[in-house]
Amino acid sequence: MNKNISLLSHPLIQHKLTLLRDKQTGGKEFREMVGEIAMLMCYEATRDLPLQEVEIETPVALAKAQVISGKKLAFVPILRAGLGMVDGVLRMVPAAKVGHIGLYRDPESLHPVDYYVKLPDDIREREVIVLDPMLATGGSAVEAISVIKKHGVRHIKFMCIIAAPEGLKTLSEAHPDVQVFCAALDDYLNDHCYIVPGLGDAGDRLFGTK
Repeated sequence: MNKNISLLSHPLIQHKLTLLRDKQTGGKEFREMVGEIAMLMCYEATRDLPLQEVEIETPVALAKAQVISGKKLAFVPILRAGLGMVDGVLRMVPAAKVGHIGLYRDPESLHPVDYYVKLPDDIREREVIVLDPMLATGGSAVEAISVIKKHGVRHIKFMCIIAAPEGLKTLSEAHPDVQVFCAALDDYLNDHCYIVPGLGDAGDRLFGTK
């Protein structure tokens, strides 16, 4: 396994992932579960944030304590399914800024094309975590990260809930400097580029579309 790939096996994540996969799970529960898993994964993805010592006054005495050392974060969901992860990560880091990248697949070339890019003005000063529940072929993730790099960002992580081996390989080869966090590495992509066993279309299950 590539050292930049982290599989998160925490029992709470795995338990919620099982419920997420179940086709009997309704839309409301599905959305809640995606947010909760994203929140738990964010805890792991931000584990390396630097700390600095400060002095505070508790109700009892002066104390030396730790705070995050000025590290600015931005979350960038890939539209549309990535939106389902935003509330969860913002519960962990409410001061973070949020950008958005929208992509579609060109019907002839089959390559991803960005149709919407809106990033914070100070994005190059921030560590960016790209969000997408599913890493299938890897095309959208590769393109989104390329767009962000063109804006001068040097520190990027990618967070997904389920990855296919094909997508993980594509992303790792295109952006070997990007650390990837996922809750499950599934078996393969089928002929329709769905992850197997996966959970179906994350966007459709989040927003009630077909």
